[in-house]
Amino acid sequence: MTMEPHRRRLETIWSPIVLIAIVAVVVALGQFSGAESVTLTINEMLIRMVVVIGVYTFVGNTGILSFGQVAFMCIGAYAAGWAAGPPAWKQLMLTGLPAFLNETQYPFIVAVLGGGLLATVIAALFGAAIIRLTGIAASIATFAFLAAVNSLYSNWDSVTAGASSIIGIPTVANSWVFFAYVAFAIICAALFQQSRVGLMVRASRDDEIAAKSVAINVVHVRLSAFVLSAFLVGLGGGLYAHFLGVISVDVFYLNLTFLTLAMLIIGGSGSLSGAVIGTLFVTLIVEILRKFEAGVTIQSHILGLPRYSQEIGLGIVLALVLVLRPSGLTNGSEIPCPFSRLSMRPSRSEQETLTSS
Repeated sequence: MTMEPHRRRLETIWSPIVLIAIVAVVVALGQFSGAESVTLTINEMLIRMVVVIGVYTFVGNTGILSFGQVAFMCIGAYAAGWAAGPPAWKQLMLTGLPAFLNETQYPFIVAVLGGGLLATVIAALFGAAIIRLTGIAASIATFAFLAAVNSLYSNWDSVTAGASSIIGIPTVANSWVFFAYVAFAIICAALFQQSRVGLMVRASRDDEIAAKSVAINVVHVRLSAFVLSAFLVGLGGGLYAHFLGVISVDVFYLNLTFLTLAMLIIGGSGSLSGAVIGTLFVTLIVEILRKFEAGVTIQSHILGLPRYSQEIGLGIVLALVLVLRPSGLTNGSEIPCPFSRLSMRPSRSEQETLTSS
């Protein structure tokens, strides 16, 4: 019927638009509250959302669980730190940097984009070597990559300052700047999953043998998902560097890996909506637990939870979701379009044509 392409087009753009609108409302509410702590929480959530969307781009479309995507966040963060750090400090502490980084301080956009591009290049090189693996072998290889990056950045003193921190990175506190990157990430992920390559990637996820039988180059399409994922995660790393103003390699390791994967799995790893909803939900849970860890006064009584309750609580939530709703809060589906059924209804002229025929 003639309305079928229109219906599909509407369903394609509906979910990204709604997701961007939801995030915009959250940011607006945070701005309306006027509380600095709320703004900081929302800013950090937005950065993590960019990272989780990047992780989804690979994990959700290929079905391969990667433990190494946070390594690209580390690469992006350090690249942004090299670009945006003060030249005097870099010349003193990071003597191994090339001159175009050591002698110049680049603006925010250039630094963040540079972090994403460097992560993309590394992903293309590393992905070409491991993307042929599947299942647990691929997951172990990505974890080995995370460990290797952590070890390299922890010991490359002349370039990364080793176990010390890179300081003096200009900070950004405007939530709408971070929101713009979230919107960009959502659009990139949505366009990819609806593209010809994205459809082939998901076909290889659902049935690799059948995908190969119709001449889909599984290695190449999965590598494209891996590279795009690294670019988005690298952008998130650059944003994180400008959010903190100081970076250390230990930040980008197991705790952050567990947190980002928990956000994706709880929301639903099979959909872009799951990446966004999962980040919002987990942030809310973590903040509630953090409040109770700090102590809440109720009728002159202080109610407090023991240390590390955030990690324990998040682990319990993750376990419950895996048991009760394995596909996540969104059940692996995108936000449905309420107008799709209306668009499926034939017009009066079409009804008359069908009746007469």
